[in-house]
Amino acid sequence: MFTFENKTVVVVGGTSGINLGIARCFAKAGANVAVVSRSQEKVDAAVKELKALGANAMGASADVRHFEELVNAMDSFKDRFGEFDVLVSGAAGNFPAKAMDMSANAFASVINIDLLGTFHVMKAAYPHLKKPGASVINISAPQSYIAADFQSHVCSAKAGVDMLTKNLAREWGCEGVRVNSVVPGPIEATEGMNRLAPTKALQDAIIDNVPLGRNGTHEDIGNCCMFLSSQFASYISGVILPVDGAWSLGGYSVSMNAMQNIMSQPKN
Repeated sequence: MFTFENKTVVVVGGTSGINLGIARCFAKAGANVAVVSRSQEKVDAAVKELKALGANAMGASADVRHFEELVNAMDSFKDRFGEFDVLVSGAAGNFPAKAMDMSANAFASVINIDLLGTFHVMKAAYPHLKKPGASVINISAPQSYIAADFQSHVCSAKAGVDMLTKNLAREWGCEGVRVNSVVPGPIEATEGMNRLAPTKALQDAIIDNVPLGRNGTHEDIGNCCMFLSSQFASYISGVILPVDGAWSLGGYSVSMNAMQNIMSQPKN
């Protein structure tokens, strides 16, 4: 249904999990795909996989907390593939912890990756976005609009990401650049799912509280990103779009209560 032939797609964080799934979807749709990750080993593996899908692919190792590293990466992508038609910013950090059990550095580490890192990606990529026509997508999380125990750092960071999305949708709209956030629900085979739901019982409880009755897939998120970046979504900007099988309409809170019970148990 979607074709991105001769289009350039940059996926930050695109070497694993949901973000690699997004990169795969665009690769299968014919795009030139560039990925960014801190790990050069992961970058090399992702580029190899994307090339096997038939895509022109390249990657760069960069830490979203370090702006100049991103500038160098974006410059290299522009030099090879030209202006960016699609930018996906998906780098994220998370761990469950009570607010008062975290150090200031622990709290800041998530803010610096999720929020400051997103700003760095936006600023570094901006000169190379196609104007008009570029689609920018930030990968957010339900914590951006649902308070959750043991997630004060992520709630704060992702709320900032969504507000940055709205601000940039206003500021960049006059140049024909659309900016949206995609909010994945529980997605199978991801590090985040395994970290926040470390037991099979908890993962089963999450599925039970998804109204559609299943976990999402990488393709569910990738298909949404392709839609938002297609001509079918040419008048959609500034949207925070949950892709979660209606989980955020109540099931998320139930899942967090189950996690609270696990986290509250005495440690041996």
